[in-house]
Amino acid sequence: MQTAFPLYRRLMAVLAGSRRSDLRQQVEFLKAENEILRRRLPTRIRTTVRERRRLIKLGRAVGPALASIITIVSPATFRRWVLSRRSHSSRPHELGEFARKPGRPRTPQAIRALILRMARETEWGQTRITGELRKLGFSQVSRSTVRSILREAGVPPRRLGAGGTWSKFLRQHARTLWACDFVATRIVTWRGVKDAFLLVFLHIGTRRMLLSPSTTAPTEEWVARETETFLQVIQSMDEPANILIRDRDTKFGPMFDAVLEDHRARAKVLPPRSPNLNAHVERAIQTLRRECLDHFIILGCRHMNALTQEYALHYNRERPHASLDHRTPSGPTPERLARNDEPRVVCHTRLGGVVQHYCRKAA
Repeated sequence: MQTAFPLYRRLMAVLAGSRRSDLRQQVEFLKAENEILRRRLPTRIRTTVRERRRLIKLGRAVGPALASIITIVSPATFRRWVLSRRSHSSRPHELGEFARKPGRPRTPQAIRALILRMARETEWGQTRITGELRKLGFSQVSRSTVRSILREAGVPPRRLGAGGTWSKFLRQHARTLWACDFVATRIVTWRGVKDAFLLVFLHIGTRRMLLSPSTTAPTEEWVARETETFLQVIQSMDEPANILIRDRDTKFGPMFDAVLEDHRARAKVLPPRSPNLNAHVERAIQTLRRECLDHFIILGCRHMNALTQEYALHYNRERPHASLDHRTPSGPTPERLARNDEPRVVCHTRLGGVVQHYCRKAA
């Protein structure tokens, strides 16, 4: 250590006469030199009490930045040095993160993140989360700790067994859940311009869309008849309709409910003025309008039926859907092509060129 003092004095003299930019470059050089020297020294270096006092004194002036530059020992070891000396522990704010606050130690960040993850991915309350942590071996985490962590993160308290969200309901029943709604558009008939209606049925899980024939007189009997036809069609599919979401339109009357009951299904009636709860079928109707109906002057119900049924084939077999990872509702998933394979792709059209799609050319 005695031979190091002249070098230290020369170093201090150089630093005292340097500008800010020069100091930064010199510090970078000294850090690189220190790393090289540390690689040639033993893994553990023993220090004396006097050396520790000196390092503590200099470290107080450096502050929290010391954690990024200290190399002789780990930051945790330096923290223990600080806490072991009462003369320095009276000013913990000067040492930043090296001074530990008195009282119970803070819950590790990994456990805190796990608690928040459980709360956001499930509908568990603090008691259920505590039990799950105990099962995983985190026996030191109490119920009050979980409650405090959730409160700090702004996660609202939940009761075990509380009702779920609408999104959870859709996920749980996606395989057997359908939604329906009406489409109304103006058509030209020999009696003048009239409003034509049709029913849209959409399977929530696969996004498959079925359309009824159109009519200018959407009575309760017509709705019940088309619903009966729809339920008979899907009997051969692997997409049963246990629940059918509908709004409060007056055309859905007792006859509609009776048809569902005959097929062991039930209606999920939405609250008033809540179109967002039926967003899947509302989005399908918007797509039907924008990509098909808005492009034609429709001449009667037969013309409208031809257009909508043709578009339904495109929607189910050829149109990719973002919610399905850009697959089609009923079309097969194509095999992946290698990077160097030549893409043999052709363009097909429907509805007189209004609708276009691409597919691989047959070999």
